[in-house]
Amino acid sequence: MSTGSAPELPRIVVGVDGSPSAHKALVWALDQARSTGAGVEAVMAWDIPITYGTPTMVLPYEDLAKSARATLAAQIDEAAADFPRPRLSQRVVRGHPAHVLTELAEGADLLVVGSHGHGTFARALLGSVGHHCVQHAPCPVVVVR
Repeated sequence: MSTGSAPELPRIVVGVDGSPSAHKALVWALDQARSTGAGVEAVMAWDIPITYGTPTMVLPYEDLAKSARATLAAQIDEAAADFPRPRLSQRVVRGHPAHVLTELAEGADLLVVGSHGHGTFARALLGSVGHHCVQHAPCPVVVVR
């Protein structure tokens, strides 16, 4: 007898920030999802830039969120042209990327991040967001170089 509820798909969360490393992470996550039948949740976090001692012009929240949504949509369009859209979701969330990703990875089967995002030193082996995710994620983490 059927209970009427469909089995839940495995879920892969991937962090996207517009960087080449994040693009590679998104492509890797999509390939992994094709192999496993998982759904992919592409996540872009944004926050208000913080500066110390230097005045800076800050756009209204709506503009920052709109820019983040546009960047995420563009990366998805480029990387996921032939990926089944019902299995691909996207979220733009205000907050620090490391914290947003580890929170959204709760209940996920896998968290995928790039090795370097925007704002990290080019020669660093692992960026601060990736390092935080590896240390604190509630699920396995793949760091894509």
